[in-house]
Amino acid sequence: MEGVPPGYWQDQRGALVPEAKVKDIDKLRHQVVTDLCQMAKASSAALSKFKLDAMQEVAALVSTSMEQYGVKSGGNKGNITLVSFDGKYKLVRQMQDHIVFGEQLMAAKELIDECVQEWSEGANDNIRVLVSHAFQTDREGKINTGRVLALRRLAIKDEKWQQAMQAIADSMQTASTKPYIRFYERMEATGEYRPISLDVAAV
Repeated sequence: MEGVPPGYWQDQRGALVPEAKVKDIDKLRHQVVTDLCQMAKASSAALSKFKLDAMQEVAALVSTSMEQYGVKSGGNKGNITLVSFDGKYKLVRQMQDHIVFGEQLMAAKELIDECVQEWSEGANDNIRVLVSHAFQTDREGKINTGRVLALRRLAIKDEKWQQAMQAIADSMQTASTKPYIRFYERMEATGEYRPISLDVAAV
């Protein structure tokens, strides 16, 4: 243990305990947990490097392929699926955007509230529920993106509603993009692709 005087062990509260007072089973538990967690950290670092290397390899392949058609691109954008020549392996790269809403969303909510008030007598109850749920926030005060975007799929011709939908569109901003890469192997018996798991809980 770093920073601990010889002959002592440091417990969870930071107190120093004479080594002679530490039970053998506690020493064994400490050793097993520490060793496995350090191995897990090393595996995690190796997995992070593998992901970075894999993303770079895929980007390089996409770039090379596009150059054959006179198109120059970094190859880092877009969702793609790549399959080995024999069809045994497949990988999927996905770029998932994290969408946030700007201040225009407040205008959209006001317009939508006005629509609901004007439709008070003939409004569809299902639409009322969708509207009321769309702007509910979670514990962190964030609005559910999926619920808000679901409003844009409603076929409502009302002019004020259309203004609200445009305000929602104008408020949408891509805050970040997270890359994902997944690997698959085809099962000979069924021909289906089964994920190659990189999650220790699923192995």
